[in-house]
Amino acid sequence: MKKILLLSDTHSHIDDAILKYVQQADEVWHAGDIGDLEVTDTIKKFKPLRAVYGNIDDAQARLEFPLHNRFMCEEVSVWITHIGGYPGKYNPNIKAEITANPPQLFICGHSHILKVMFDKKHNLLHMNPGACGKSGFHQVRTMLRFVIEGNKIKDLEIIEIEKRV
Repeated sequence: MKKILLLSDTHSHIDDAILKYVQQADEVWHAGDIGDLEVTDTIKKFKPLRAVYGNIDDAQARLEFPLHNRFMCEEVSVWITHIGGYPGKYNPNIKAEITANPPQLFICGHSHILKVMFDKKHNLLHMNPGACGKSGFHQVRTMLRFVIEGNKIKDLEIIEIEKRV
């Protein structure tokens, strides 16, 4: 069993509100737009991290993290990328791969809009944790927390950090 904290779009921001949840997880997954690598370096001091780079990330982040991260967690196949779209509106660059080789869990960021949807056509769960940084149009900073046990994804929680003013 793994307790996962999923976040995205930190845009160089890390604070105690995020770190409180980092410390409660077994692993942290970051779906891109990290910004300053101090964010991921700080997370890695506490927990194992899987991440991808996003469109705002510099060459240093692109050297450290891939554009796509496909892996197994327990018995669940996972694909994390930054700009992926969502069921019915996948990014054209990944649509063929999703069709040919769909993961069980497809994660992306970029939109700053928290969204969890089941894709019946490809039999996968799509997650976008929204944005937990302070840059962007989003009004509430959000993350997702869930458990992977064997081949099950369960106990999904939406974490709202704070309303932005």
